[in-house]
Amino acid sequence: MREINVNGEKVIIRKANKSDAKELVEYVNIIGGQSDFLTFGVGEFNISIEEEEKIIENSLKKDNKLFIIAEYKGEIIGNLNFSGGLRQRTAHTGEFGVSVLKEYWGNKIGEELVNYLINWSEETGIIRKINLRVRTDNERGICLYKKLGFVEEGMLKREFLIDDKFYDSLMMGLLIN
Repeated sequence: MREINVNGEKVIIRKANKSDAKELVEYVNIIGGQSDFLTFGVGEFNISIEEEEKIIENSLKKDNKLFIIAEYKGEIIGNLNFSGGLRQRTAHTGEFGVSVLKEYWGNKIGEELVNYLINWSEETGIIRKINLRVRTDNERGICLYKKLGFVEEGMLKREFLIDDKFYDSLMMGLLIN
């Protein structure tokens, strides 16, 4: 668990637990309508509370998975979900997704969530490379990832299709030594 200060108030970053499932489902349905930079839009993330509980339980059981939330005044305002490879040859690497409620953008909550992942990877020694994909027009996201040490590794053309318009994704990675 980590605490950060946002506008003079305490934000807690902690591992998700099964009792967070209902609020996480509600949270995801909100953020789906707040940004086109996510891999899903409004109503596209159809997961039941029971399915979310299983996802959380699975992340707690695996050494190469991490599911964390940012909590402000008892409300989930951000999350990060990292999954490592399923097989021995790829278990040391994985990819994450991160999101923050729009009203909290600009408060470094996303940065703190990613820093938590990096620190966790360094401390456990299990994850040796962190990957991500970010839309090429998400300048704030790309700037943040570069600030944290991620480097560009390639581009995926037509990765997103939103309102009949294609968007490319930048592949980025961070080596953990």
